[in-house]
Amino acid sequence: MRVVPLHVEVDHALGGRWTSLRAADREWLWHRADPARAEVVPGSAFVDAGGLEECVPTVRGVPDHGDAWSRPWHRTGVDCPDFALTRVLASDGGAVVADYELTAEPGYRFVWAAHALLDVSASARLDAPPGTPVLITDPQPLLREWPAGLDALGPDDGTAVGAVLERDQIRVVDGDQQLDLRVECDDQPVSIALWRNLRGWPEDAPYRSVGVEPMLGRTFDRADTTRPVAVVPASGSVRWRLTITALAGGTA
Repeated sequence: MRVVPLHVEVDHALGGRWTSLRAADREWLWHRADPARAEVVPGSAFVDAGGLEECVPTVRGVPDHGDAWSRPWHRTGVDCPDFALTRVLASDGGAVVADYELTAEPGYRFVWAAHALLDVSASARLDAPPGTPVLITDPQPLLREWPAGLDALGPDDGTAVGAVLERDQIRVVDGDQQLDLRVECDDQPVSIALWRNLRGWPEDAPYRSVGVEPMLGRTFDRADTTRPVAVVPASGSVRWRLTITALAGGTA
């Protein structure tokens, strides 16, 4: 396998959303046309238009998918009522590296997710070490061990499953192409959230969407007191890094 340089494009006006994650002629981000995405304001219900949304300080709960995705960003981040978030994007050996810092009052509880919806085939799969703990959140909470039936991404079967994998890295394999996603943060819980929607949601007009989402915290809702979330320390800030690497050249 060889590293294929990744190129990212973002839309600062619409929540700092990643609109493209391209490796040569392969676009990794899935998109869904919805004109409502351009009309959101803070507090709006989430509009699932694809790409990669920055979800912080929560994914589920209030506000829906967080407070950052619905606000216009300045060049390096966004200011929200209870916190400020900065993000610096760079390239390292062909990988995309995003360095984040959240500043807030010490003790502030939050969840962050790089809510990436991926354009992958029905034969794609997810690679992680067998036996890694994984919390299946939908349709009901169950603690299992990877793969727990989640490693295969298709074909569509009318199900929708959410899960949180207690690991800092995952690999997406799609034919002879791969995408590695890794989150690093000192002294905070990290995980990989999964949204495996194979035309099982929403009930009235289901469609296919596959989310692979590096996270701080191990729950979708920062109000959850049964699972770890990120907590701002006495310094008033938390820093972390997201690294995404594309590879190609052979089946794994």
